[in-house]
Amino acid sequence: MKTHHSRRSFLTQTAVTAALAPLSVFGQVYETKIDRTPKASSPSDLKITKVKCGYIKGSLFVKIYTNQDIWGCGEGVDAIAGTYYLVKNFGERIVGKSPLNVHRLFEDIRKSGFFQGAQSGMYVAVLSAIETALWDLAGKALHLPVYQLLGGKFRDKVRVYCDTALYQRNLPTPDDFAEAARKARKMGFNAIKFDLDQVNDPNKYDLYNWTASPAELQRMYDQLAAAREAVGPDIDICADMHGRYDAVTARNIAKRLEPLNLMWLEEPVPAENVEAYKLIADSTSTPICVGENQYLAYGFRRMLETGAVDIVMPDLQKCGGLGEGQRIANLANLYYVPFAPHMVASFLGAMASAHVCAAVPNFMILEWQSYFHTQPMFKEIVSYDGEWVDNGFIRVSEKDGIGVEINEEGMRKYAMAGMPFFE
Repeated sequence: MKTHHSRRSFLTQTAVTAALAPLSVFGQVYETKIDRTPKASSPSDLKITKVKCGYIKGSLFVKIYTNQDIWGCGEGVDAIAGTYYLVKNFGERIVGKSPLNVHRLFEDIRKSGFFQGAQSGMYVAVLSAIETALWDLAGKALHLPVYQLLGGKFRDKVRVYCDTALYQRNLPTPDDFAEAARKARKMGFNAIKFDLDQVNDPNKYDLYNWTASPAELQRMYDQLAAAREAVGPDIDICADMHGRYDAVTARNIAKRLEPLNLMWLEEPVPAENVEAYKLIADSTSTPICVGENQYLAYGFRRMLETGAVDIVMPDLQKCGGLGEGQRIANLANLYYVPFAPHMVASFLGAMASAHVCAAVPNFMILEWQSYFHTQPMFKEIVSYDGEWVDNGFIRVSEKDGIGVEINEEGMRKYAMAGMPFFE
């Protein structure tokens, strides 16, 4: 078949080609623009300039500064005494680098410290404060809340339990337990925690024997039974033993407490013996909760693999930080184990933890301290313009970064004597 090239077809083809020509040029320009646009975040020239810190009443506060007048704040707890020069050392390792590479900087510090104690303790607690400050800084630079940087949220608010701070050194009675439980419920909490270990219990055999006497066991049961009776069956109650007993006591008390339907029994024996926890967990229907004294996700691997724990409770202010906390939660989720972080920090630490709790599917509950309501210091050392807690829940901040700022002037009067303060 012959093809006829008429004048009309020629003009039509020419017109189409001419019409498409600008689009072709535009496409080339568009591709060039894309190629020339930085693929990294918009503040691609953001660099860390200095790291400073201050200490108050058991907490380390870190502030990381940049060349763009943006800073990030983080907090570490417990294993932080005397760590000023460790903070300075870590700071020197990250100055001049982009704070947006949070995981990379975390690994740079951790892997460079294999022979310096990077597996646990002070090293990891300080690293937790640094890592948290980096997340806060990255969120501010990118105008996103931390939970969004962690992959988004499963929930808008996180449930908290009230640690009553009814310390056993004051020899509280069952009536004291009942009153504290009623008070917490009246404040809107639907979950409450009590301490059971009592170093000055007159019924102890001696200061070094970890076996609880029959009278001690009865005292523990009576205290928690009074709390349960005071608030009824619909309020969660958990109990902490701070790792101060032996496996015999742990099995005895866990079994005895079964009728009270506890949310959990927390660390009845020291945390380092996973095999002991396996025996305890297998002996009772009372859920066993462990983790505030474990470091990094590695510290949780074996207990999860062996079924030695029912609930994990890493402290995100000392286990490695927010990213590591999310890794621990995800690891636990593979074993269908709930994630219930320990939290003894300031409201900065509480909100930082809340971002992680929002960003993982297996979150159960977060610790909340009654001292937030009784000690003015905790209101003075941070800046936050919203409600801290409402009917037993923290609403996760939608502000850039963590959403809570430290107040250096408010902190100054509580600064630890003899330690440099944000110098």
